[in-house]
Amino acid sequence: MTDRLDFFSRRCAWVNGPIIVGAGPSGLAVAACLKEHGVPSVILERADCIASLWQKRTYDRLKLHLPKQFCQLPKFPFPEHYPEYPTKKQFVDYLESYAKHFEISPRFNQSVQSARYDETCGLWRVRTVGAGAEAGNRSHEVEYIGRWLVVATGENAEKVVPELEGLGGFGGDVIHACDYKSGEAYRGKRVLVIGCGNSGMELCLDLCDHDAFPAMVVRDSVSDHCLKGSSSKHVDSQVHVLPREVLGKSTFELAVLLMKWLPLWLVDKILLWLAWLLLGNVEKHGLRRPSTGPLELKNTQGRTPVLDLGALAKIRSGDIKVVPGIKRFSSGSVELVDGQALDIDSVILATGYRSNVPQWLQGCDFFSKDGFPKTPFPNGWKGQSGLYAVGFTRRGLAGASSDAARTAKDIGRMWKEETKPAKRPVACHRRCISQI
Repeated sequence: MTDRLDFFSRRCAWVNGPIIVGAGPSGLAVAACLKEHGVPSVILERADCIASLWQKRTYDRLKLHLPKQFCQLPKFPFPEHYPEYPTKKQFVDYLESYAKHFEISPRFNQSVQSARYDETCGLWRVRTVGAGAEAGNRSHEVEYIGRWLVVATGENAEKVVPELEGLGGFGGDVIHACDYKSGEAYRGKRVLVIGCGNSGMELCLDLCDHDAFPAMVVRDSVSDHCLKGSSSKHVDSQVHVLPREVLGKSTFELAVLLMKWLPLWLVDKILLWLAWLLLGNVEKHGLRRPSTGPLELKNTQGRTPVLDLGALAKIRSGDIKVVPGIKRFSSGSVELVDGQALDIDSVILATGYRSNVPQWLQGCDFFSKDGFPKTPFPNGWKGQSGLYAVGFTRRGLAGASSDAARTAKDIGRMWKEETKPAKRPVACHRRCISQI
């Protein structure tokens, strides 16, 4: 009864086509592919812009880590004059052009609170509230009702902030990497960067370029006791460091080429041999390699190898100090698990991101607790009752584009079969005051 009263107390809207949650690259890609099949859609986005992760939660010096041909969205290549590795601004401009080209107009400031399949009427009900400037205004509470739901919020919807012992009493500046823009604000400061993935490495490099003194924490199992409530999957205990290019050719492009002819395990062996040849033994600098190969690790656990952009040279020279796990923080300092005590001014948490799907998708077991489809790639894009997932392949923008094309083709087929001139009355949405 409470659920029914709640339903009739808010404005609701019938969506003539799929409801897409998320206006990042994945959401834009599936909306564009749907248009190619003649299927309209509505994109709900909690931020006030497309690709909010790229526009608002990335550092200034960021570039695409892979060549542009592996990062373009369906049916719209990058401009020819773009460099092989486009900058953050160039990529955002590309996405804006993509949305304009396909006439995609997301509904911004729509924060999805819940989405569930109503078996009574065979439709999805997606409840939103106003976000940003519209937050707290009940007139902006809307329930969208439609035949299909496309989850496109991605793998990096929420930042991961581990609870570190004593951090509350540290007294210095503490931010997550998503709030870091430039090392200019840290000039002359001693900065502890927690995490040694691509973000952690590049932030350390940027700090060096701005005359700061970074120390990078390579966390391990010894320090897990101070990570209260943090999932072990975010612990950078070991990391593969690969050169971004080999003899002028992208390492990723080389790997893709080799996998056409060789098994994955052998390609991993070749990549590690090339990394040793070009980068040397990184373990003597405190960067231990996992026993699993870089490609296998990416496919099975989603852990991306670090593509070296110059940080390794700074580690060798001592400009970036590699330190072991944290034991506890105290005022103005940190104690490490090996007994060292470092005086520091600031802390940057390069501790990654996670999916937020379990927070709002209800009554559905298609997604696991970590917010990824339970069915492994390449079959994790389609669930039951008109549910789809785009951008959860752990294979970057190329994986999202593949999901988008498959999803649009599948919905397009049903759209042609089910669309008829006469509309079928459905009791569940008789109170809808608008149609989209």
